[in-house]
Amino acid sequence: MKIMIANNTHECKVWVCLLIAFSLTISSCKKYLDAKPDQSLATPSTIEDLEGILNNYSFLNARFPSAAEVSSDNYYLKVSDWSSILDVQRNLYTWQKYDLIGSDYITPYSAIEYANIILDAVPKIDNTDPARLNVVKGNALFFRASYHYALAQLYCKAYQSSSASNDLGIALRLTSDVAIKPVRSTIATTYNSIIEDLKNASALLPPVSDVKYHAGKCAAFGMLARTYLSMGNYRSAGIYADSALNIYNKLLDFNSINKTSAIPFAQFNAEVIFDCRSAAPQALASSRAKVDTTLYRSYDLNDLRKVLFFKANMDGSYAFKGNYTGQNNAAVFTGLATDELYLIKAECAVRLDRHGDALAALNTLLSSRWKKGAFVNITIAGKDQLLSFILAERRKELVFRNARWTDLRRLNSDDNFKTTLTRNLNGTTYTLNPGSDRFVIQLDRSAIDLSGLIQNP
Repeated sequence: MKIMIANNTHECKVWVCLLIAFSLTISSCKKYLDAKPDQSLATPSTIEDLEGILNNYSFLNARFPSAAEVSSDNYYLKVSDWSSILDVQRNLYTWQKYDLIGSDYITPYSAIEYANIILDAVPKIDNTDPARLNVVKGNALFFRASYHYALAQLYCKAYQSSSASNDLGIALRLTSDVAIKPVRSTIATTYNSIIEDLKNASALLPPVSDVKYHAGKCAAFGMLARTYLSMGNYRSAGIYADSALNIYNKLLDFNSINKTSAIPFAQFNAEVIFDCRSAAPQALASSRAKVDTTLYRSYDLNDLRKVLFFKANMDGSYAFKGNYTGQNNAAVFTGLATDELYLIKAECAVRLDRHGDALAALNTLLSSRWKKGAFVNITIAGKDQLLSFILAERRKELVFRNARWTDLRRLNSDDNFKTTLTRNLNGTTYTLNPGSDRFVIQLDRSAIDLSGLIQNP
């Protein structure tokens, strides 16, 4: 689906603004905001201008990084397929130190620049329709927070409360002023900024958006739940997951979905709360990426995800097809959907000793995934056993959704769940141990050379 800027009397002006802003943004990304160009022509002056920016899907919704999924252990590559992909993806796949990152570092910051252009323009707009302007501002805050969060999952350590005030975070961009050079914040400051933006957004947005490529209060609550979960703040994560589900809680009945379809799930399907995605990385193309064998075998025969998420290859391996992007390519769905919120609610409930709530959330989700009449409610009694089951279901449900890498990082500090990853290529074994520096990806070399940002180890 191609979403164009809204067709109205301001369309030409908006396109001019966006094209100039785009050129300035790309220039500023390449120079990493070292110099301040003349932005006078690129300054939006009406609410229609701002809405025009928000309505362009490719500028704001489709710039999320895919490096987390390329680095994760949901799949493997044959040597010939690994050899055929870009250098950056080969190095991400084998967890090598590499700093020519390119678009997975640059494009999120270009989306943040658009959000900041909106936010800097809002106070200057004639405030004749406060509610409408609030929605614009709320969306810009949501986008900025979401991209900062995505960057934090790649370019700084996993959040640890004991060291967050000292550990290096990401370079936060909170203004469109390209004269202000980026400086790396601490991890504490990074996450505080994300949370502040999301809370401010939630106060401005309607409960749900009219279109799923814009955010509503439910999406802001969902992103807060995701953020707090990555921080290990289970009480807050559970509260926000529950708040989001109180607004919107629809689940798809997988029994009603065509199992033979090459694209089983439509874009903007009923579970989607907020729609966004990455570009399609070569490594994850269905012709290359083979689903991890142990992962595939972990699905029960009565679990419909086994046929809706995967398709058989001629060589006996399996490829992923269950993308919520509605596209038959490797673009990663990075948005929010209700299934993730049920899993956050379940995990947080069991960690906080609310066993019944955890089982209720888990069974609500899984009953919609299994063949009709085959599912029996989960009744696991032990806390540790139930937590293990829920974490396994997170991997199975959120496969190829950019969630696994964050889960690996956050669980590395738990002896019960930390994981050592391995890749095998032509007789060479690559290993990623828990706590390794390679769980933090290098910043793009241009950021170091042109702006003097501190590089990761």
